[in-house]
Amino acid sequence: MSSAETLKRHHLRVTDIREKVLEVFINSSKALSNEDIEKHFAKLDRITLYRTLKTFEESGLIHKIPHSGQSPLFAICQEDCSQHEHLDQHGHFHCLKCGETICMDEVNVPSINLPDGFTAQQRHLVIEGKCAKCT
Repeated sequence: MSSAETLKRHHLRVTDIREKVLEVFINSSKALSNEDIEKHFAKLDRITLYRTLKTFEESGLIHKIPHSGQSPLFAICQEDCSQHEHLDQHGHFHCLKCGETICMDEVNVPSINLPDGFTAQQRHLVIEGKCAKCT
């Protein structure tokens, strides 16, 4: 499926920048920071990139990955995520040496029984250590 078709399927207007940013995610095997994405462009307005990432996250195209670094990381979502529900309930591994973060699709985030009156909106599992390249 082309990037334009993916944007349309998520009810997003197709623009040049959205297509190009989505292609960066599609072609990446790791989670990306704003800086990682900026490296793929000769010139890119940071506000436009921020808005594009926010729109992608809200529409279920990408998900944010918490970690101990300063910049947020993002990875492409599963096919069936939407603006109403992110189904990416998998773990992530963040290498403290090289800084790469990868999705571990085979590792599920466990459900937690919360006290009465509490409602979870997001669940995250991030394992930090050294990746196979860095050990």
